[in-house]
Amino acid sequence: MSRDGKKILRGINLEVGDREIHSIIGANGAGKSTLAYTLMGLQGYEHEEGSIIFNGEDVAALSITERARKGITLAWQEPARFEGLKVRDYLAIGARGNGGITEEEIKEALRKVDLKPEKYLNREVGEALSGGERKRIELASIITMKPKLAVLDEPDSGIDVVSLKEIVSLIRTLKENGSSVLVITHREEIAAASDKASLMCEGVILRSGDPVEISEFFKNRCIPCDSRVSPPKVA
Repeated sequence: MSRDGKKILRGINLEVGDREIHSIIGANGAGKSTLAYTLMGLQGYEHEEGSIIFNGEDVAALSITERARKGITLAWQEPARFEGLKVRDYLAIGARGNGGITEEEIKEALRKVDLKPEKYLNREVGEALSGGERKRIELASIITMKPKLAVLDEPDSGIDVVSLKEIVSLIRTLKENGSSVLVITHREEIAAASDKASLMCEGVILRSGDPVEISEFFKNRCIPCDSRVSPPKVA
């Protein structure tokens, strides 16, 4: 995958198992988010060669809408604002593909992301909410969607250290609900809590395996690496 004539992703070979939490860890500029956008099929991030196999089908030629219908969803690093749309309706819209959702299920999704339903149900998903609140509401939406594959782009972004345990718990909830989860992160704490992890650098997956070992390698070898002085422009 290239942008502006520059190769961003090179020779990616990645497999995410059924109900597996798989973290992609790497420094800023490693190509992690580009990989997430390519998997989702965002405009400007079309793959150039190879295949993207999902449930036995090559979805590389499918649009973002078609991939979503197949059961792939993406949680953005910076959650979108939807002025005028109430949290209750936002979560209900996300669940339409599953035949709808009850009011109690909406409330339970909010509780799972540590938001009080009585405080948030009738608030708008807009600028009045903080970035952290919108992040939690977006993650609640992922819960109601029940996707086959949830791609989470830095779910810990904008979240304080105390809340990291909550994020890990939420990711595990997605797994328990039947989803496979691909987590984009630069936090070794998130990667270490996964079933499997892959280390990415300059558009290449260097190694995959035990999440604790990968996290330790990243912490001890990658963070102080001189190659981070001039990272690629696209992350």
